[in-house]
Amino acid sequence: MEEDRLFKFRRPAWLNSAWARSAGVYSAGALFSLAFYILMDAAVWSGSALNGSDVHVTFVDWLPLIFSSLGMLIINSVEKARLSADSFSYSGSGVAWKARVVLFLGFAALAGGMAGGVTVFVLKFVVPNVGWPMMGMGVENVVANGLVMLSSVVLWVSQNMEDEYSYNLSL
Repeated sequence: MEEDRLFKFRRPAWLNSAWARSAGVYSAGALFSLAFYILMDAAVWSGSALNGSDVHVTFVDWLPLIFSSLGMLIINSVEKARLSADSFSYSGSGVAWKARVVLFLGFAALAGGMAGGVTVFVLKFVVPNVGWPMMGMGVENVVANGLVMLSSVVLWVSQNMEDEYSYNLSL
């Protein structure tokens, strides 16, 4: 067994193909679209005549998804190669720690969005003991933020996957 490997089992060869990379990017887009659709569904149902309560989706319910989306944007703007660029590649000193700080801020925004979704769910739906058709709006908020997190992970992995068609262009 090779000494530079972390796990005992090898990664399948098809996982490093251009097809897998494209499938990952499209899957991440589908998950993000599904998250937005779920929260939009809760907002539309909130304003309809079927919602016979005083609980409605407001801007406060949208804030966690906004922060999660911002975190996703920040995380996926950092290249994986920048995280270990302590050598003279990528214009010298200080690139790796800057990339790590930006990545940390992205994960903080993503986690803050998820925590905000759970907080809104608890404070707006669980504590006042709202009934189930209306509690579904809070559950949809948490599910939407979870889907944005999952979409961010899928996009990060698929974008930073090396395939046989990638070229390293450096001067």
